[in-house]
Amino acid sequence: MNIKSQKDFVSGLMFLTLGVGFAWGATSYTIGAAARMGPGYFPMLLGGMLAIFGAVIMLYSLVVETPSGEKIGGFAWRPVVYILGSNVAFGILLGGLPKLGLAPMGLIVAIFGLTLISAKAGSEFKLKEVLMLAAGLSVMSYFAFIKLLNLQMLVWPTFITG
Repeated sequence: MNIKSQKDFVSGLMFLTLGVGFAWGATSYTIGAAARMGPGYFPMLLGGMLAIFGAVIMLYSLVVETPSGEKIGGFAWRPVVYILGSNVAFGILLGGLPKLGLAPMGLIVAIFGLTLISAKAGSEFKLKEVLMLAAGLSVMSYFAFIKLLNLQMLVWPTFITG
């Protein structure tokens, strides 16, 4: 077996593993049928589809020749740290940390924090563009979650709203 594209092979293996894992995890729920879906139907379907795509990508990496063999480079830690950190910051800003005395900051501040931190994951950071993106996301999230879905959540920090 000659792997002609290491990147595709490892990506396909990752998709295959995740798909099988999700499909296997879904077996602990009731699957049901297409006409009467149980809680495990959709995860089983998506896991199966992901596993099939992973297998196809792995086979593709064994058949299609690439000029350099597409070697796997080093792991990009910076984007992983910033993206995971932005999600943690979003949760903390949205809900606060009562045990540490940090009050919830609300949806708008949480979205701005998420956007500013996650934008640092890229190779280029332009503050003006990131702030415009954060403002747009905040407006759309406000209308989607507060106005349309009527979710009861803090929008602004309590020191602003009183």
